[in-house]
Amino acid sequence: MLAGGSSAVTSEGLTNSLENVNVFDLEGKAVKISDLWRGRKAVVAFARHFGCVLCRKRADLLASKKEVIDAAGVALVLIGPGSIDQAKTFSEQTKFPGEIYADPDHSSYNALNFVYGVSTTFTPLAGLKIIQSYMEGYRQDWGLSFEKDTRTRGGWQQGGLLVAGPGTSNISYIHRDKEAGDDPDMEDVIKACCL
Repeated sequence: MLAGGSSAVTSEGLTNSLENVNVFDLEGKAVKISDLWRGRKAVVAFARHFGCVLCRKRADLLASKKEVIDAAGVALVLIGPGSIDQAKTFSEQTKFPGEIYADPDHSSYNALNFVYGVSTTFTPLAGLKIIQSYMEGYRQDWGLSFEKDTRTRGGWQQGGLLVAGPGTSNISYIHRDKEAGDDPDMEDVIKACCL
């Protein structure tokens, strides 16, 4: 059930594009991205960037489903384009209950063909979602948002979410954000990961 912006891409095509992609854990250890779901099923969320207010809200949305995800024996993972230090700060600030990894060179985002650009970041709907998030108490971390890599590249990156594993080529669900704040349907995510 591949969903989202590029449903025509096959699981095999995704697997091939991710073959040589590494992300980094909070200790700085390189991990082959497909190893995150090689021996287990995982929900893997991709943040826009570690300072993003909408990503903090999505992290909370995923955390609210952690009990269901855990009961199904599924891992909860979040990857962000940025440095290991940014990932650590995000972890400390959000208390995200899953695993967090950094992708400093955006290689997983490129391999998954996630959208990128000003026109996908500043949309009327994204603006409304930002206002709503602020009204709900979420805050942008402007310090993280204005670090060099985020300011020059990551701030325009969109994310997504996939459900994969066990097995490196077993990608059963993918959602590619069409614009900032384009959250996946959590019922679809839970069906793909846990039912």
